Amino acid sequence: MRNISFTVLLITVLTCIVLPCYHGGGLTMAIGTKDGSEHWGYVEVRPGAHMFWWHYKSPYRVHDPKKPWPIILWLQGGPGGSGVGIGNFKEVGPLDADLKPRNYTWLKKGDLLFVDNPVGTGYSFVKDKDLLVKTDDEAATDLTTLLIKLFNRNKTLQRSPLYIVAESYGGKYAATLGLSTLKAIKAGKLKLKLGGVALGNSWMSPIDFVASWAPLLKDFSRIDKDKHFSGNRLVEDIKKQIANGQMKEATKTWNDLEMVIMNTSNYIDFYNIMRDSRSPEEATTTNELSTKTIMNKVLKNLDSLSAVLPGLVRDLKTLMNGAVKKKLRIPKNVMWGSQGDLVFDALSGDFMRPRLKEVDQLLDAGVHVTVYSGQLDLICSTKGAEVWVEKLKWKGLKTFLNMDRTPAYCGDDMETEAFVKSYKNFHFYWILKAGHFVPVDQPCVSLDMIGNITRSPA
Repeated sequence: MRNISFTVLLITVLTCIVLPCYHGGGLTMAIGTKDGSEHWGYVEVRPGAHMFWWHYKSPYRVHDPKKPWPIILWLQGGPGGSGVGIGNFKEVGPLDADLKPRNYTWLKKGDLLFVDNPVGTGYSFVKDKDLLVKTDDEAATDLTTLLIKLFNRNKTLQRSPLYIVAESYGGKYAATLGLSTLKAIKAGKLKLKLGGVALGNSWMSPIDFVASWAPLLKDFSRIDKDKHFSGNRLVEDIKKQIANGQMKEATKTWNDLEMVIMNTSNYIDFYNIMRDSRSPEEATTTNELSTKTIMNKVLKNLDSLSAVLPGLVRDLKTLMNGAVKKKLRIPKNVMWGSQGDLVFDALSGDFMRPRLKEVDQLLDAGVHVTVYSGQLDLICSTKGAEVWVEKLKWKGLKTFLNMDRTPAYCGDDMETEAFVKSYKNFHFYWILKAGHFVPVDQPCVSLDMIGNITRSPA
């Protein structure tokens, strides 16, 4: 890592220059550092809808014409979670939330492209809330527009394969974007090479996850038999609502189910089942979701919870609306994350919709698809992920399921950190001792994993 602090970059405003950039469709300028290591800016993906992006060029880049250096596009979940904020400063970017170098930054394996997606998330904004996306497909269309603006007139970017890596609800974006990208490439509208799609603890089949919650927590002695029955009853309601096309109603029942689970398990952390409302503050990594969801209801029922479950979002607001906003020259009237609640509400009709057909289509198209799952996650549990994977129609699935897993280690530590299974273009990582935010809980094995996914030459 370069021996220079982010704070210095913030103070030395002269290191930032305005650069001519990718023309057309609302984007004419971008800002970057003089050394070319960072670029950022806005793309007006639709009139009045502005999407923010931030590209880091890796200082570890290896020049190998046989193995071009990859670009990792990180997509956060929520809906309404900021990749520019959470994924960058809390998980895989060059610096942590204290602006200190991250030892296991994913820049060691590729360039990083963070996007506040969909519009209304993070620094991205809309001039009218009616411009917010209402489906995953609409989000994919906006993202494809952004990629066209960034890649089509930049041959340097075109030489690098793009790997779409997503977390949580971001997995649904990744699947739809992967297909949209392939379509745009085939039509000659987009000039890039899609390297693969990685789905980390991703909300790909909501019903399979919610159905896993009560049985998993009963096995962990966090709920009893009666509450197990209550949870399963709500799951059946969700199944009926989805079958009847009542998607917004299913989202509301999902919220009710979360409240039942929390009230009967002493407020378990949905992002790591080894933690709850009494866990030490420094041990928690929850809450990625919009404050319009469960956390608001929980805080009304238990005021003290705000002190012990600070969240990934709330403790970033000062940084993102202060020093980072100044460095990036974000418009004064744009507040980081201020439209996040609206994003979740707008997507409530698609929230419980599965995206398994899209995964099958990516696999059938020969795209490398990786699923990785933290052992201790509840909201997107490994138990649920295994169920939805078995529902895939991919012709190689039977062979994949019959294969043995391979243990994975990290560095000099010979303790088992993960298990891996791969067949043709499908790969699954079981990450041990990790919750929902795998790069936070298991940074070493996560870095090795992303190197394998991108097949980085480093």
